[in-house]
Amino acid sequence: MAADYSEAIYAGVLGKIIGVYLGRPVEGWAYEKIQQEFGELHFYVHDKCGVPLIVADDDISGTFGFFRTLKDNDYRNITARSFGDAWLNYIIEDKTVLWWGGLGRSTEHTAYLRLKSGVEAPQSGSIALNGRTLAEQIGAQIFIDAIAMSCPDDPDLAVQLIKQSASVSHDGIAVEAACFLGAMQAMAFTEKNIDRLLDKGMKYLSSELLISAISDVRDICSRETNWRKVRAYLEPKYGYEVYSGCCPIVTNHLMVIAALLLGGDDFQQSIMIAASAGWDTDCNAGNVGCLNGIRLGLEGIGRGADFRGPVADLMYVVTADGGSVVTDAVKETHKIIEASYRLKGRDYKAQHKKFSFDFKGSMQGFAPCPQADAAMAAVELSNCNESSNQNGLFAKFRHLARGTSSRISTPTFIDFDKLASNFSTVASPTLYSGQTVETTFVNPAGALLHFAPYVLYYDQDNAVKIAMGEAQSLGSGQTTHRWQVPDTNGMPIFRIGYEFSSEQRFDGHVMLKSVDWHGAPKRFAQTGMMMNSIWNTNPFWLRTWTSSAKHFAADFKYTFCISHHEANGIATIGTADWADYTVESRLSLSLHKRAGLAARSNGHRRYYAAVFEGGNQVSIIVRKDREVRTLASAPYTYEEDRLYQLKFTVSGNELSLAIDGQQLLFAADGEALYAGGAAGFLIEEGTMVADGFTITCD
Repeated sequence: MAADYSEAIYAGVLGKIIGVYLGRPVEGWAYEKIQQEFGELHFYVHDKCGVPLIVADDDISGTFGFFRTLKDNDYRNITARSFGDAWLNYIIEDKTVLWWGGLGRSTEHTAYLRLKSGVEAPQSGSIALNGRTLAEQIGAQIFIDAIAMSCPDDPDLAVQLIKQSASVSHDGIAVEAACFLGAMQAMAFTEKNIDRLLDKGMKYLSSELLISAISDVRDICSRETNWRKVRAYLEPKYGYEVYSGCCPIVTNHLMVIAALLLGGDDFQQSIMIAASAGWDTDCNAGNVGCLNGIRLGLEGIGRGADFRGPVADLMYVVTADGGSVVTDAVKETHKIIEASYRLKGRDYKAQHKKFSFDFKGSMQGFAPCPQADAAMAAVELSNCNESSNQNGLFAKFRHLARGTSSRISTPTFIDFDKLASNFSTVASPTLYSGQTVETTFVNPAGALLHFAPYVLYYDQDNAVKIAMGEAQSLGSGQTTHRWQVPDTNGMPIFRIGYEFSSEQRFDGHVMLKSVDWHGAPKRFAQTGMMMNSIWNTNPFWLRTWTSSAKHFAADFKYTFCISHHEANGIATIGTADWADYTVESRLSLSLHKRAGLAARSNGHRRYYAAVFEGGNQVSIIVRKDREVRTLASAPYTYEEDRLYQLKFTVSGNELSLAIDGQQLLFAADGEALYAGGAAGFLIEEGTMVADGFTITCD
């Protein structure tokens, strides 16, 4: 990139999630009901609809999840098949990302089933195989934004990549519409005029229907400024009654264009129109928000209501890589920036801490802690870069004195009490017992303050507990502090925070410059029979696991039971930066083809595993999509329904397996496919139980 488009990419990410959060609560509502209940959606209405603001949504998970295809393929030779492989790796069947409406009903579900059966993309989404109705629904358009933003000022590259991505599930005018909108987003980094963007984008269209319809929208919007009258004009010509299927592309694509034209340079007005007009409200508002975020920037987003404050950058990108689900706009922006460099063949060596507040006004989920008692002094949070050239969380305290304290915190897992059930959210925590957190503060005035790090977690009875570190004096100037997270007995940590206190009244501020942790925990364990009732085989702590196995439950006698009726039943916990570690468990097998422990899982079709096979062999294997390679194997006769202690160690490109204390296998992966990733269980065509699960790291 000749110019630095980092902030524009961040604004585009924000615009996308803000639009989705605005439109999501009324998704599926009739236009008349939206009008009757709210009139126009000028701000979030989630609370009035009884749902959380930050929710899992296909528009977000698909956009930022499928975008990972670029990095997974080292930003080279990216084809429709590459994106199809990503679908199979990151989607958990019947649970996540897609509308699982059935073969021939849901376009994306149909495409997934094609891929699973061995049909490769782009045939998986073709008109020839699935028919025109399914192939020309909205889904191609809703997942384009991250790809487009990785191609600033290069609409040709954006269109090339989007065509490959969209054709996994769609064909015909749905793919054309996605490419057209993606080209506009890529050009919006420099070209700020909507009409010129539309003019320049037309060269990527060949469908006479789409060309004519877009011209019609532009014409009516040039003559009419009332968006309701424009919608009334569009509905009889292009509404849902005109086209077959559940969510046709033409209707929604034209409403996106109308919202852009009628909203002009008013970000709030444009997403209001897209969300208030009905049809696919969150998809349309998300696409509009992204393009206008890029085009108008952070200043444009901030001209109206405070859309950023309630969101605080938070988002869920639900994939089978469970440790990356809880994320934020800053983290996702850095991934897109990296892609924008690497797609052009440029080096990108920046190393980012988990929380470094790099963009103007970014909060990365930090807020006054919602789990606080009455004796809390007031604290206001902002970003130092809004008034200086320093990035950092600016914490301003009032009336902090003896007998009071202030707490700030950010999520590391999902609070399921506040989670909507749509698009089932499967996730793993980002932080675990035994990991070391490194925190850097700046205390500019040298105030006599103390701080204590803490984590909030759920205990075995689902009650919220706090594990507090030792209070430390906050030195003058910049200081860095390290804290090993205490043992929570395997229970899920869902927030990390800091408590501040002072012996004398303090009205002032400190800066939280960065927070980081990396690598596997020194020790993390879930052991023994952890059920409180035999009638509850899905306790809350079990939801720390990301499972694509058909059945994964707490066990009546041991810790876990995992069962899968076909190949590749896997359940994992952990994050992508778990590099060198040992995973250990006692396993008992019954019916099975292959069963054992997984390590360095990057999704659920890319991992290493140490397994029992066929009753007479143990192996270390590596899987990448369709291909499963044996790295080492040895004869080993084992019995059903007997516990075996397995220790599977990954260190650099070396892997080893010990059973009942005996080293049996050593292997090296010459390709060094996976440098880090989650750990867990693998079962194929059968069932096993596991007594405990432990991660250790030297």
